Amino acid sequence: MSDSPSLTAVYPGTFDPMTLGHADLMRRASQLWDRLILAVAAGHHKKTMFSLEERLDMARELARDYPNVEVIAFSGLLRDFVVAHGGKVVVRGLRAVSDFEYEFQMAGMNRQLMPDVETVFLTPSDQYQFVSGTFVREIAMLGGDVSKFVAPSVLDRLSARVARRVN
Repeated sequence: MSDSPSLTAVYPGTFDPMTLGHADLMRRASQLWDRLILAVAAGHHKKTMFSLEERLDMARELARDYPNVEVIAFSGLLRDFVVAHGGKVVVRGLRAVSDFEYEFQMAGMNRQLMPDVETVFLTPSDQYQFVSGTFVREIAMLGGDVSKFVAPSVLDRLSARVARRVN
């Protein structure tokens, strides 16, 4: 038994919808830290396809196989959420070089707001490096097949949402 304190990491995002790339990072991050909080943002700065409750449900479905992962909604400053939940690490995904500049700036700002919290960047597995929620939504809305990019349960919800918008 180790006497070291447990480490909590927070993986924030809107997860609209949660893709297999998000799930890949969640799985891998859950192996690195004792506790991982998947922090589903209310999305005040983005117009989301799915409600907060729907995004929480999808995230919980994909997190159920990982006992050390909690799915919690948040709004407001990430800093306030991380501090309130005892986080020591913020996990961010980097798909491409184009993500880096924004993520680097955000990590710098977070360091100013939370000097005791580290930002750790994870890259998705090769097959998910190009997958984003934005691309998935656009492809689905245009009638394309997104089954390679989302879990079956997410695909069902996405298909139903697209059908409602089309009809």
